[in-house]
Amino acid sequence: MDEQDLPLGAMEKMEAHQKGLLHRAFSVFIFNSKGEMLLQQRALSKYHSGGLWTNACCSHPYQGQDTLLAAENRLSEEMGFTVPLKKIFDFVYRADFENGLTEYEFDHVYIGHYEAAIAPAPVEVMDFCYSSMSAIRESIVSHPQKYTAWFKIAFPKLEAYLHPSY
Repeated sequence: MDEQDLPLGAMEKMEAHQKGLLHRAFSVFIFNSKGEMLLQQRALSKYHSGGLWTNACCSHPYQGQDTLLAAENRLSEEMGFTVPLKKIFDFVYRADFENGLTEYEFDHVYIGHYEAAIAPAPVEVMDFCYSSMSAIRESIVSHPQKYTAWFKIAFPKLEAYLHPSY
């Protein structure tokens, strides 16, 4: 795909990461009624960024799959719940990892609200919590190594969207 989100072809996710090619992704941010954000700690077995904290869910749509549908499905698979999602923005980012993989993604960002029980898939999620935006911001500054590369890029964009006066 190109930087306007137009498909140029298809390949397996891992091949795109090995070659560092731009591809479509999505990130889901979930909030409760207190305005706290749901964070997940990625399972240690993930192919990169295992053990790091990030937004509620992120992944890649299948070829030809609607990104919103993919995000809703993946949220259910990873966190064990479904909720209506709304697209709020997108952005392109690139991050290189120590294992030789590169994330070069056109990331569609979705937001939702959820209050009930969470039953994450252990193969995907090691832990989860809700946290205030200010606590997350402070933690990213003081302990950036605890967070995924894309979360550190997306978080200030999300803050700007939610609070344009920041």
